[in-house]
Amino acid sequence: MPNRLAQQKSLYLLQHQDNPVDWWPWCPEAFATARAQDKPVLVSVGYSSCHWCHVMAQESFSQPWIADLMNQHFVCIKVDREELPEVDQLMMSAVQMVSGQGGWPLNCFCLPDGRPFFGGVYFPPEDRGLGQVPWPQLLMRVSDFYHRNKKELISNAEAITQNLTHLTRPPEADGQGSSPDDLIAAGEKICAQHDDSFGGFGGAPKFPSPSTLQFLLTLRGSAAVEAKRELATRLDAVLTMTLGAMARGGLYDQIGGGFHRYCVDRDWTVPHFEKMLYDNAQLIGTYAAAWARYRDPLYAQVVAETIGWLQREMQLSQGLFAASLDADTQHHEGTTYIWKSAEIAEALGSQAFDFAQVYGISDQGNFEGANIPKLRGKFADRERLAAARQQLLEIRNRRPQPTRDEKALLSWNALLIRHLAEAAWIFGRHDWFELALKTEKILSEKIGLSLNDASSLKPVVHGSIASGEATLLDYAWLAEAELSLSAYALWTHTSPTPYLEKAKKLLEHVHFTFRDDQEDGFFLVGPQRTDLAVRQKDWFDHATPSSNSALLNAFGKIQALQEQPLWRHEFAQLSQAYGGLSRRLPDAIGYALHGLTQYAIGYATLKAAPAAFTDTLQQVLMGDAHTPPHQRPYRPLWLIAHEPATGYQVCVGETCLAPVNQASDLSFIL
Repeated sequence: MPNRLAQQKSLYLLQHQDNPVDWWPWCPEAFATARAQDKPVLVSVGYSSCHWCHVMAQESFSQPWIADLMNQHFVCIKVDREELPEVDQLMMSAVQMVSGQGGWPLNCFCLPDGRPFFGGVYFPPEDRGLGQVPWPQLLMRVSDFYHRNKKELISNAEAITQNLTHLTRPPEADGQGSSPDDLIAAGEKICAQHDDSFGGFGGAPKFPSPSTLQFLLTLRGSAAVEAKRELATRLDAVLTMTLGAMARGGLYDQIGGGFHRYCVDRDWTVPHFEKMLYDNAQLIGTYAAAWARYRDPLYAQVVAETIGWLQREMQLSQGLFAASLDADTQHHEGTTYIWKSAEIAEALGSQAFDFAQVYGISDQGNFEGANIPKLRGKFADRERLAAARQQLLEIRNRRPQPTRDEKALLSWNALLIRHLAEAAWIFGRHDWFELALKTEKILSEKIGLSLNDASSLKPVVHGSIASGEATLLDYAWLAEAELSLSAYALWTHTSPTPYLEKAKKLLEHVHFTFRDDQEDGFFLVGPQRTDLAVRQKDWFDHATPSSNSALLNAFGKIQALQEQPLWRHEFAQLSQAYGGLSRRLPDAIGYALHGLTQYAIGYATLKAAPAAFTDTLQQVLMGDAHTPPHQRPYRPLWLIAHEPATGYQVCVGETCLAPVNQASDLSFIL
């Protein structure tokens, strides 16, 4: 018989509806039951495309005898981390504090009032000799300790809560902001962690780290770095090696486009096969900006193919984009994507040998006796085999496919809107900008955003129904998306005013609702949320930018467009909060460093009559695929209508340059 989760809309919760565990969704009634029955609470967090979440569900949550232990001794709550990121962050922070580990599935034990006291990630159902406590044994230990040593657990929960509260303060803050020298030193420290053999940062597993790459790209565009040839050369090497390795390796789907979540090995061969909207949204922007600097044609193809994959496989019927594709196909990881050499030979015939040489296909394979294609040849080889890749994609599409999580998340769609708009301008693609505009329109209608109201956004959309309470992440990322649309709207003969006004409304609501009046920074949730043991802030980037680092960028951008004391004050306060981190933990705050660096360089605006913003102007500013990078150095800018106006005027930061009459003269200024 299905449990309570059968009434939910989350795919992840529905995947557990037939468990014999008496699951609750996250709700006040669950904690009221725990208090009434004097039981500890188990909060189990995961997401629909998570491979190890499926493994633990099959091994433990689906077993009646283990479920009996859980039901007898705990009130069990199942949480979709993508729908409730604030709950995930609270439980993750507590578990990392207790065990030093994080990840999913995340299993956190709490008092009946919701305060965490212990937890961990994946637990096996039996002792496998790997030092992991079996899940049934852990359940009995925790339950016994709760009833025998409740005072000690309460004391432990109080200590964890106090520590988490303390962490809401700006970490490493020392009262000083980041100087230009600090930003350069941060880039040098990050480059020192680069894997010079295979690209990426650190060892296995390897993640794409778009926030860090965006910072390094922005830093590379500064005049201070241009004057330091050794550092400039180092940044070029780090960026091009890592971007090339990711685009050529198993992280990137060589047949269908789009990026997987991460690779389990050092040389980018074997991915963890789930595909997430947030990764692909950010990497569109990263590779577009990298193309604008380096003009590598592979980067341009990665952007175009990733957008093509999103439209083909991730766009929902109502126009928004789905959250993810599962890592597993029919309970086996990656089977949709891998190839036996015999399958390649049968599909491609006489072209199979050429394809095998270019993409590293062998009888032995590189993943469980099969092959994950990796580009080993030159870009020209890749282009020559475009028809072969399309042929293989058509064959692959006839295979069983991974499950798609069809919820549309406000925050992740906002990331996509922003990066689509920026890529559209860089490549001169009106169709991509129109896709961004259309997605924003549908999203605004679904979540309740208008020119007059940004106070009660609904962050999760299932079909035609939106629900939930928006967090700071939703507001910050959506504000950045609106600002990006306003930046280039004039190029498509669209008024930028509605998008700029929406950004203003969003950031004003953030100021009044999420701001900490006692310390620097902004809380992840508003004061009305009483269901969380701690009202947290997030400072550190993970797979996506933190909310405070996104806000830092948004405040810097809107200040360049609307000079107001409020935006200047908020940017200055957040900048100071990130000062100590920029000197001591730069690899954890890449997106904040990007914002600080861009502000130091100066946000650029281009003022002209509306009719002046044409494709010809875009081509003058961006060039084409054959334009040498040094002839068109890339600078992000805003297009601003200015009437009456003769010619064009560029302003950088608070300095406006003399107007020029011809668009061609702009290439000597920007």
